[in-house]
Amino acid sequence: MGTSSGSNIHHQPSSKMLPPRQQPRAGGLQTSLSLVSSDPRLSPEEPRSNSDHRRESPTESASSRETWPTADAIMAKKMENGKAENDCPEQSVIRRLSSADKISLRDIARERVDIISEKMHHLPDEFQEELKNNLRVILDGNGGSQQRDEFFILQKLVQSRTDLTAKTLIRAHRVQLEILVAINTGILAFLHPNISLSQTSLIEVFVYKRCRNIACQNQIPADDCTCEICTKRNGFCNLCMCVVCNKFDFEVNTCRWVGCDLCSHWTHTDCAIRDGLICMGASGKSGSGSSEMLFRCRACNRTSELLGWVKDVFQHCAPAWDPEALTRELDFVSRIFHGSEDPRGQKLFWKCKELKEKIESGLAESSAACRAILMFFQELEVDSPNPKSLENGESGRLIAPQEACNRIAEVVQEAIRKMEMVADEKMRMYKKARMAVEACDRELQDKAREVQELKLERQKKKVQIEELEKIVRLKHAEADMFQLKANEAKREAERLQRIALAKSDKSEEEYASSYLKQRLSEAEAEKQYLFEKIKLQESSRASQSSGGGGDPSQLLMYSKMHDMLYNAPPKADCLPNERHPFRKNP
Repeated sequence: MGTSSGSNIHHQPSSKMLPPRQQPRAGGLQTSLSLVSSDPRLSPEEPRSNSDHRRESPTESASSRETWPTADAIMAKKMENGKAENDCPEQSVIRRLSSADKISLRDIARERVDIISEKMHHLPDEFQEELKNNLRVILDGNGGSQQRDEFFILQKLVQSRTDLTAKTLIRAHRVQLEILVAINTGILAFLHPNISLSQTSLIEVFVYKRCRNIACQNQIPADDCTCEICTKRNGFCNLCMCVVCNKFDFEVNTCRWVGCDLCSHWTHTDCAIRDGLICMGASGKSGSGSSEMLFRCRACNRTSELLGWVKDVFQHCAPAWDPEALTRELDFVSRIFHGSEDPRGQKLFWKCKELKEKIESGLAESSAACRAILMFFQELEVDSPNPKSLENGESGRLIAPQEACNRIAEVVQEAIRKMEMVADEKMRMYKKARMAVEACDRELQDKAREVQELKLERQKKKVQIEELEKIVRLKHAEADMFQLKANEAKREAERLQRIALAKSDKSEEEYASSYLKQRLSEAEAEKQYLFEKIKLQESSRASQSSGGGGDPSQLLMYSKMHDMLYNAPPKADCLPNERHPFRKNP
């Protein structure tokens, strides 16, 4: 059988078969989280457009449950994009949104991509995270029929749209695209905070160009497979998905998966048993017509033997199994060989059943049971008859030349077939390695571009900071200059105020002096007027006295006035009680 159905593992056909899905576990797979199916009759991961949908069987074991890993290696890779954000303290900004600005999951599933993208660019991060949390609750499937019905409605809205193409989704908001992919696939992992795929990868998953398995993420059809299943089933990946149920899981080193020796497609053991792909058939190792348990691959319709495959699995992996894992693997093997008519298959069936009962009852330890089953396989190999010896016979008779030539031809054809298988596998491995190298080169180029963009952005921010610092210094200088001018203006105002007060006092004194001078001149003029009047009167009196004498009382009055005018002080022009025109009365 093949080696693995994992995302990065290929089978190597050889004379000694390797165990299926044998891959070292990076950090160990922890308990996985079951994913929600888009239809109760379908697996969570089965593409809805396929025509070969099947009902879930009540006897289907846990091998058909689809899970996603929490391995440290996967988480470390997925958390690289979040390291820069985790190093910075979060700043929560509380914003009130109007009812017109809010977006629901149905809006995202129903409205045009560009319209929702424009709205989501204006939404706060808290509201976007709330949308993802709401979808997580729905996908958890713990809310009963109401949440399942809501998921069916959302998925129907998304899958009925014809405008969701790679060209339109490139304009979608990051959170919007994650929600659309999670609704379309029904996988909760796309909303996990520690898993961050690129925008291109999410778009390719949505349009069925990339495997939706988070741990696989290969381009599909994987290895450019041209079989009918890989070309007609949307989203099917032959590296990690079951041919029958289209589901994937992350079990390795187990008999839970059965692989085809020729086409490397994988099938759950439970699915193969349920669909009759594991049954008795003619052995291809001898021409004696003996039958044994075979696995018929649904992809290529060819058979592979199971006993040697189970033996290789136990020889390579059983020493590392714990008691629970060993019990589970013994159960798988007993179910595979339950209907075996081959004596060796029947012996293996009873041996597995016996060891399983001993482990469950505590009569045998895991290590002892492991040694017992490995010794049993060695005994089967020793006791099994050699097909060639049966053909040759026990008597050692001579073989006819024609028969010898036919046998030689058979051996040559078998060798050529194995060489072709090895060549095909080597070519497939080479293509896979080349694709991995190209992917690494593209990733390195993307990282280099991101580093260059970050450097440019950092330089731009540095220049902006320097410009802002220059502006701040300039504003400080302007403020100091304006403060200096304000101080000078204040001092100038005080000086002008003092000058104004001095001039006011001086003008007041000058006005008072001019007023006094004017009053003095008026007094002089009045004195002169009175003096002239007295003189005139004296002259008239003299004329009267010469003509016959005058009134003695008038003469006495004129004499007093004359004495008063001549005896008055020259500058007594203001009365003692006269008030100054510029001063208030006391």
